Amino acid sequence: MTPRQAQGSGSVEAQGPGSVEAQGPSDAHGDVTVDGVALSAELAGGEGRAASADVAEYALWLGDDALVLSQQLGMWIARAPELEEDVALANIALDLLGHARSFLRYAGSYDGRTEDDLAYWRDEHGFRCAWLFQQPNGDFGQTIARQLAASTYLFELYTALQGSSDETLAAIAAKAVKEVEYHRDHAVQWTLRLAGGTDESRRRMVRAVDAVWPYVGELFRDELVIDRLEGIAVRPSTLQPGFDAVIAAVFAEAELEVPAGAMSSAGGRRGSHFPTLGYLLAEMQVLARQHPGVTW
Repeated sequence: MTPRQAQGSGSVEAQGPGSVEAQGPSDAHGDVTVDGVALSAELAGGEGRAASADVAEYALWLGDDALVLSQQLGMWIARAPELEEDVALANIALDLLGHARSFLRYAGSYDGRTEDDLAYWRDEHGFRCAWLFQQPNGDFGQTIARQLAASTYLFELYTALQGSSDETLAAIAAKAVKEVEYHRDHAVQWTLRLAGGTDESRRRMVRAVDAVWPYVGELFRDELVIDRLEGIAVRPSTLQPGFDAVIAAVFAEAELEVPAGAMSSAGGRRGSHFPTLGYLLAEMQVLARQHPGVTW
């Protein structure tokens, strides 16, 4: 796989009179600045305000899923099994961070909170991410198994969400689905590569699928808020047939089997979380909480 350049909501370019291009020969390195960049302009969906608390809650679900998965993948930078994967996983993490920013901005618009307020100043019980996204990275095989399930689900979700009557949610989904299609392809290719590689890589891939799959069922569970968002939210249970068809095709080629064990009774949408989330949030939030109000 060819690594892509960092793109989407996770990248900025230097602009204005302080940028590198504007420097003369006496200052070869220039003064790279983002002072002239309006970061809010990178967000998909515009500046609309969430119409109700239920819409904001739904946007929070989607934003938290993307934010936590982005943080997980970012931990692989400088630790991936090859340099190309450092770049690939970093790009995927940046895409997801862009999705999270857009959804969290929209969620916070209902009651005046910013995306940073929601990312850094909520405690664990205030998050609404599904347990799948909270699963530890483990070895590379476990990360790929989690990524296969997550990206396949997100592709089905964003494809359907483009038809939402909420213009902001539809616009975010239209941008995100193009990026998640790449994420899914990356996960599929690595699943096939690991399952069809050495005896050790196959053993680890089988173990990874067994570890991750109990947390897939929560993604398709219809919570009560969905009943109040007819035409706006995507009913999770409707996404499972498309998800199952993709996974069945991948697993057939990889000669893997869907684990037959019971699904977890995970309750991430209601603020009940897997033990790893607290540690992840502590690392993600430490700078903002130690230096409140700091800017740079």
